[in-house]
Amino acid sequence: MRRIQAGSALSAFGLGFTVPFLYIYVAYVRDLGSTTASVVIGVFAMAALVALPFIGRVIDRRGPKPVLVGASVVASLGALSFGLSSNTVTVVLSAALLGAGTAVTQPALATMIVWSSDATSRTRAFAFQFFLQNLGLGIGGLIGGNIVDKSRPGSFTLLFGIESVMFLVLAAIVLTVRLPRPVPVRGPRPEGSAGGGMKALLGHKAMVQLSVLGFILFFACYGQFESGLSAYGTEAAGIEPSMFGTALAANTAVIGIAQFVILKFVDRHKRTRVIAAVGLIWAVAWAAAGYAGLGASSQAMATAAFISTYALFGLGEAMLAPTVAPLVVDLAPESMVGQYNSAFALVKQLALAIGPAIGGPMGAALHGPYIVTFVLFSLGITVLAVRLGRQLTPVQDQPSLAAKTRVVAQYKPAEPVEAAA
Repeated sequence: MRRIQAGSALSAFGLGFTVPFLYIYVAYVRDLGSTTASVVIGVFAMAALVALPFIGRVIDRRGPKPVLVGASVVASLGALSFGLSSNTVTVVLSAALLGAGTAVTQPALATMIVWSSDATSRTRAFAFQFFLQNLGLGIGGLIGGNIVDKSRPGSFTLLFGIESVMFLVLAAIVLTVRLPRPVPVRGPRPEGSAGGGMKALLGHKAMVQLSVLGFILFFACYGQFESGLSAYGTEAAGIEPSMFGTALAANTAVIGIAQFVILKFVDRHKRTRVIAAVGLIWAVAWAAAGYAGLGASSQAMATAAFISTYALFGLGEAMLAPTVAPLVVDLAPESMVGQYNSAFALVKQLALAIGPAIGGPMGAALHGPYIVTFVLFSLGITVLAVRLGRQLTPVQDQPSLAAKTRVVAQYKPAEPVEAAA
């Protein structure tokens, strides 16, 4: 498990080096223009949407290890070619390789964590992965930002070269891992799952509800970070560009501080209740953003409220890490863990693709409706989480109950010898 987590963190470190600078690299460093840069970002996302629907069945048939090694090599080639590309065709092809490779690594890593954990340790394992990935992305972005120089294309080539090496390191680490089979939390087997495939997944009511909930979670949070929230902050709240870095730092700091404290809270409560609480926290976060842009009495108050929005989002993210991903696994039949992970990764990718497209224009021009819309989305998260809880077994909703049940079952007082005689 330690090697899997280390590889995951290093790959996130490599992504943090380059992903924030893709647009700048294509549009200005290679002088290919904003249109080409937008196409490259779109291809990066679309490659993931094309790859994810097919990779789950491969993971279940061949195991996550060869899939993760192959995806890491593809991502490494994409990163390396990106750093050497100087024309439209090669940067687009590089974006496709990098996007597909990085997308496939996520369900493969998740399945490896499942195979290396049991029901009681899985929550902590996914929380630790989330923490390390955020740490890797943050450190990578910080170091990368101090290396890049628009006047020196070679500085970007260096960054992409480092990212390429990080993916190869991930592949090398994975090759040293020996995987046991998973011990999932079992509830009633979903109808029609015997044959596997997308039909069985779509027939699993709890998984469909979780997927809808997951789409709204990612749409209402991560899907707004890149465009909608920043556009709103700039146009409605007058936030200075330098303050966005402070806001993101507050988000990361809250995740780092709260992650392991929250684990104790999650162990004692139902997963769906924790997710429902996230919806309420994010509703407050959007209300704070509304105050920043529509009702703050001073620029200082607006800036403070806007930074608090990012901090509250971080608190919600820390609560989701040990709940949502393990729940996907615990709903999956043993033969379909990879397919369930890939399907949920696809839902996340769709939300991240649609979120900026809708949120960007709304955040820039429709300030009041933008805030009201996402307050309602956040409250919808709470409602959907409560409804999902009715579809789960007690152990699926709160895995710590399984450990308590085993302890009770193992206790059996010895009968007196006389009574036995």
